[in-house]
Amino acid sequence: MNETQTAKATITINVPTSKVWEALTKPEWIKQYLFGTEVTTDWQVGSPIRYRGVWQGKPYEDKGKVLQLESGKLLVSTFWSSLSGLPDIPENYKTVRYELSSEDGGTSLTVTQDNNSSEEEVRHSEENWTKVLNGIKRLLES
Repeated sequence: MNETQTAKATITINVPTSKVWEALTKPEWIKQYLFGTEVTTDWQVGSPIRYRGVWQGKPYEDKGKVLQLESGKLLVSTFWSSLSGLPDIPENYKTVRYELSSEDGGTSLTVTQDNNSSEEEVRHSEENWTKVLNGIKRLLES
């Protein structure tokens, strides 16, 4: 398995970084762009994150842990999906990084996700993250 296969998606959102940060960390906002997912965490480094919902008729409970947090700039967590079909062991967790930077009164938001098992998984992840980022943009700019 090639550990270096990283998916990446970037978008510019025409609102300040503080608003984008809220969208990334407030469960009621997350639910609106992350396919109806309920997120539970206290956003402290080392704390667990739980993701619950229904995807294509199947209930899921995904999980991870907050690794890094720099308010308004950086959010890094691990992520394992119950829908992946892979056992809940450390080597099956992905690391997801949200990086924010100010750009001409707006915000550049980049998401990277590592530990994809194939080029196909990288493409699939990039498509999903692009949908998520477009959802955040629509939500915040409307």
